[in-house]
Parts: sequence; structure tokens; C-alpha cells
Amino acid sequence: MSKVGHVISSSPEMVSIEIDGLKTLEENKVKLQVGKFLKIEDGNHNFAVASINNIRGQKTEKDGKLEWSFIIDSSPVGALINDNGQLKFIRGTQILPVPTEIVHAFDDSDLSIIFSNVGDYSFNVGHLSGNSEVPFCINGDKFFGKHIGVVGSTGSGKSCAVASLIQNAVGISDAKNINQENQKNAHVIIFDIHSEYISAFCIDDKEKFSLNELNVDNLKLPYWLMNSEELESLFIESNEQNSHNQISQFKHAVILNKEKHNPAFSKVTYESPIYFDIQEVYNFIRNKNDLTVYEKDLKKLFATLDDEIEFDENKLWELINFESSTGNAKHKGLDAKVSKDGGFNGEFDRFISRLETKLNDKRLNFLLNPVKKGSEIYKTQDFEEILKQFLGYIDKANITIVDLSGIPFEVLSLTVSLVSRLIFDFSFHYSKLKHQSDLTNDIPFLIVCEEAHNYIPRTGGAEYNASKKSIERIAREGRKYGLSLMVVSQRPSEVSDTIFSQCNNFLALRLTNRVDQNYIKALLPDSSGGLIDLLPSLNQGEAFIVGDAVLMPSLVQLPKPNPEPKSASVNVYTEWDSNWKSVVFDKVIERWRKEGV
Repeated sequence: MSKVGHVISSSPEMVSIEIDGLKTLEENKVKLQVGKFLKIEDGNHNFAVASINNIRGQKTEKDGKLEWSFIIDSSPVGALINDNGQLKFIRGTQILPVPTEIVHAFDDSDLSIIFSNVGDYSFNVGHLSGNSEVPFCINGDKFFGKHIGVVGSTGSGKSCAVASLIQNAVGISDAKNINQENQKNAHVIIFDIHSEYISAFCIDDKEKFSLNELNVDNLKLPYWLMNSEELESLFIESNEQNSHNQISQFKHAVILNKEKHNPAFSKVTYESPIYFDIQEVYNFIRNKNDLTVYEKDLKKLFATLDDEIEFDENKLWELINFESSTGNAKHKGLDAKVSKDGGFNGEFDRFISRLETKLNDKRLNFLLNPVKKGSEIYKTQDFEEILKQFLGYIDKANITIVDLSGIPFEVLSLTVSLVSRLIFDFSFHYSKLKHQSDLTNDIPFLIVCEEAHNYIPRTGGAEYNASKKSIERIAREGRKYGLSLMVVSQRPSEVSDTIFSQCNNFLALRLTNRVDQNYIKALLPDSSGGLIDLLPSLNQGEAFIVGDAVLMPSLVQLPKPNPEPKSASVNVYTEWDSNWKSVVFDKVIERWRKEGV
């Protein structure tokens, strides 16, 4: 063992150690870096383990000569306990050293005791930074079964870190599927906002790895699966003066239409995930807008249209031309007051215009007009097929990538909200069914929220309400039902506080923004302070890992995934310095126009 000094002061938060002179420091310089570990004797064949936070030196003059003294400030993180002649690492400060106890630097055999592939700590994520011979293993259940925060500035290796972790979890190694003969039960859904991750999971067909890729062209997300908040965020402006009337009549029309198209359902609510015809709802609202008479007068009006027809709201599903004349009366010319039982005398003009604009926007076809092969629309009986596409059960895919890059920004939050809520509701009801048989959920899911600050921000307008509410609900309740989150962001200080406060494990790559650094420091335990100060200077792919899944906070070098995601930055000057390149503009414009259709 390499003796380096002795304890001079001790507390639960800090152990200070004096090094035995300049020579000892020089001989152990590599082992006495910030983030490295020390073991401290307790006189009983056991050792306290501490992580180095900082080293300070002081020069003094004695008998005309300069002498150096060095002090290490360290945080106690655990203990090496003698168990029948074998040292075993235990987290926490079971042993608190006292002054004069001898301190030793860690060697490789000590590191192997802590980080070796033993028991529950068997999921390898890389190797200790600065020591490629010592693998870093974590508890896979505590890592993927609890929420994970992955943070790092642009270029820090964030996307590669995420891809490497998930490849390892689903059995992809060096572009090979190690589980091709016996597919595992992994279920990962990635919200990919920049279309980066598809390349990381596309391997040779002979490897029999099925990737479920959903984009704006093949994503089927019928509007009738939306809940009240999602529907209203799409169609209603909450800041309009008469928004309460819009909500009231829209809700009324949706419930009536659901009842019309689903007569077999005895109880129908605004939230029921069953089919309704949005065009008929539009007609209903527009007819209401044109009506200017009380309900008793409506009966007269409909009698003039057809002697056998009496007024009924179910007659409003088709557009009625109230401007036309029948006999001697103009229908819109009936000079009467507006009432809640009758029409709204143009009060909904802006609402109708907004509905019309949304329904005619072909970019929203995946929401408002999704069709099956041919031209058949999705209805209530297709709910199972729709659900299977997100859960990977159509092609038995371990990975589902929801490519958000082609989704119009105005419905990005709504899309994230709807997909994540459907997954949560499935996990909730599946878990409840299992609980009835005294079993637990055996189909757990992980949702990866890439660039999370874009749709679950800390602050923002009403356009983010839907996605924030859905993801925050998963953060608070998801683990009970086998649903966990991996929240990935280059600006953690801009992500919802609720989300990160629920994360039990963190991977912090290089962070250069001081606000983000301070935000992450506030989330992590005080014992991690020394390592966290290294965040601005970490190498690409180097991460500080802390949480329930690791034995102790550590700096780890994560391996590069193979294949890699398409997240590399453009080599700008290299491209500028090359010869002039021509562009086929018609191809660019053709794709551009297709995106805008």
C-alpha cells in the first residue's frame, strides 16, 4: 500500500489530510488528482474511502530553507469492510476516521473491489477516467428503473453517450445484435428532435434487429385520442375573450358526436379515447355560430325547412345555409336575441376560422386525417393497432424512434404529450391488471426525451402545457407502473424543475455554461462538489456519474457507440477550405415543398 499521509481533521462532510512532504506528493502525483480516491485506516483492518476534492500547498522557511506542506480536502463516500478476509465496499460513512489515522492512495486492486462486475452491479457503461483497466459497472435495475438526467454542452458527446447506453441495454455491440437468436424484452421509446438516432440503431439486416421508426410520413396519431387539454390547445386560443364559450360548445359537440358514432358505449365523456368526426364538430360549431334564435324559434325555423323536421342538435352535423329563403322568411333574418340554447350570432367567427385553418393544413394530416392503407380512416376499433405502433409490438422492435424533426413546431408539444400519455396510460392499466394477480409489471418502458428543453421547458407559454403536464406526470408517478424517463439536455437550467428533481441518476458531461453548472451542482449531493467543478474541462465522452445506480460518484469515460448517431458538427473551416461545390437546387426545393405540403 502507498502511504501518503495522515488525517488532521475529520467531519461527516470533510476529511483533511496532510501529505508526508514534497517527495511523497511527487511519487504519487497521478494517484492524488482531484476525483481520485484515498483509503484511511481505522485500526481494525477496515478502511474509510474518501474522494479528493482539492489539494493546496504552502511554502514556509525553516533554518534558511524552503519547505512545502500539502493538505488534501476530501469527502467520505464509503468504506472497505473486512468480510471473512475479503474487503467489501459499502456506500455511506459507516467509518469516520479520526486525526492521526494513516492514509493510503488507491491502487488498481482497490479500484477493482469497488467497480468490478459483481452481483447487482453488472451493467458496464465504460471505464474509469484515466484508468482504462478498471471497468465501471452500475446497477442496471436502479439505473433504468429510475429516472435519468443526461446533461452536457454541444459537442460534449451527449448523443453518443445516450446511444452507447441504449445499445448496451438492447444488445448491440460493434454493429452486431448479440440477441438475434433470442430477442430480449427491452422497450425504449426515443423522442428524436434532430433525426440523429436512427443511424445508431440501423445495422445489417442479417443481424435481425428490428427498429421501429415513426416520422411525420408514417406516424398515425388520430385526434380523437387527445384528452381535453390537448384538444383545446390545438383548436382554442385561451386568451380570447369568449374562450369559455368556445370550450363549452366544443366540449358539448365532441361528447354528442362521440355518442353518435359509438352507440355501443353506455358512458361517453370528453376524455373517452373513442372516435368522433372532427368535420362534423366543425359543422356543428359553425351552425351554432349562424343561429340567432331561441330554441323555441328553432323549431319554427326547422319547420319552414321541412314540415316533418323538428329541431334537434343532432341535425347540426351537416352545414345549414341559414342565409337562404324558404317561403317568406329568411332564416338568419329572424330578429331575435342570442341565448345559450340557441346560436351565438357570429361570436365564434374567429374560432371557426381557426378550426377551418387547422383542418385544411395538410402538414397536420398525421393528426387530423390519418388513414390506413387505402383511404380508410382510423376509428375506435383501431385503437389497439395505433397503440402497438408506439410500443414496438407491430414488428417486435426493442427501439422505437419518434422522429420529431418533421413535426410542425406548433404541434410539437402536443405530439410529445399525446404519445407519452398513451404510453403512461398503457403502463398504468397493464400494471393494474398484473396487480390483480399479485404480479408486477413485466413490460417496463424507458422514454428518452432528447433536447428536452424544447418541449418541457422550465418557463414558457400555454403551447408547452400539454407536454409538460404529460412528462411531469411520468416523472412523478411513472416508476410505480414500470415507466421511466431519460431526460437529455444541453441546457438543464431551462428544463422543468419537476423533471430533474425526480431524477435519481445523473450523467453530467462537459458543461461550459456557468448557470447550468450551478444548477446541476444544486441537484447533486455535497460530496460530489469537487468532481462537479471539473465539468467545464471534461473530455468528449467523459462523464461524471452519480446516483442510486452507482456505488460512488465517479468520472467515467464512456465508449463510442457503433454505429454512431448523426450528431457530429460540420467541419466548417475544412469545408470552406475545399474546392467550390455545386448544389442540385431542384432536389432541395422538391424536398422543401414536400415538407410544406
